[in-house]
Amino acid sequence: MSAMTDAAPIERRRPRPWRAIADSLLTHAMVAIGAVLVMIPFFFMVSTSLKHEWEAFLIPPQLIPSELVWSNYKRALFDYYNFAQLAGNTLSITLGVLVGRLLTAPLVAYGFARGRFFGRDVLFLVVLGTMMIPGQVTILPVYLMFNMLGWLNTYLPLVVPAWFGGGAFFIFLLRQFIMTVNPELDDAARIDGCGWFGIYWWITLPLIKPALAAMAIFSFLGTWNDFFGPLIFLRSSYLFTLQLGLQYYVSLGSPNVRPNITLVQAASTVIILPPLLVFFFFQRYFIQGIVISGVKG
Repeated sequence: MSAMTDAAPIERRRPRPWRAIADSLLTHAMVAIGAVLVMIPFFFMVSTSLKHEWEAFLIPPQLIPSELVWSNYKRALFDYYNFAQLAGNTLSITLGVLVGRLLTAPLVAYGFARGRFFGRDVLFLVVLGTMMIPGQVTILPVYLMFNMLGWLNTYLPLVVPAWFGGGAFFIFLLRQFIMTVNPELDDAARIDGCGWFGIYWWITLPLIKPALAAMAIFSFLGTWNDFFGPLIFLRSSYLFTLQLGLQYYVSLGSPNVRPNITLVQAASTVIILPPLLVFFFFQRYFIQGIVISGVKG
């Protein structure tokens, strides 16, 4: 009898309801605290953009403006900051890069995921190895190459590289996602007489839409917020992007004459709105693409 008792399975105790409630409350509290900490700089930026200039330098800082000065946005965007032209320049570069990556990165990733050719894995490791090299290390030879091509002070150095594979990170992201697609679908399409490009276009691309959406969001955010590239390759002020134009306005100050901090914050608030809206409306596809692409390697 004792042997049967010893061999009997031990029932696991179910977690008590109060413990589950406590874990849920702790999780939500931590998320709320993190959200507040993240929102403090954004709130302070918006608050400063609606203040009088003298009010922005009060010590201790005054979080709530005594009066909402909406005219700061009009002055910043139209009087001191040529927002329409700079926004058009930034949008042109962003869309050019986005289209190039959407057309070429999935094709290259499909070749690494489904192609069978000599040295495929070694070549893929070389592509991944380029991610380990900081851009500051390669900027000098890249600058000299574009100088020889006569592309300096144009948008070509900022847009054209995206049309040659879209970058190692996006190739890796899409390749990981394509690896999760059942290869039997390719075999079935091949039996029906579909070629490799037909399989890529009609089978693979529709199934990797979440990864493409994640890549599009990454590309939009990275290109829209890019400061280093335009700083290196652009010289004429009429070609400046939003970030470069804002820095140009700030640098106009001197030890005796400083730029209006409220106008700078107003322009900064408007600049970050498009990335926030893009992420807000497409975050579901962004999170889905990141999660699924890391399931299988």
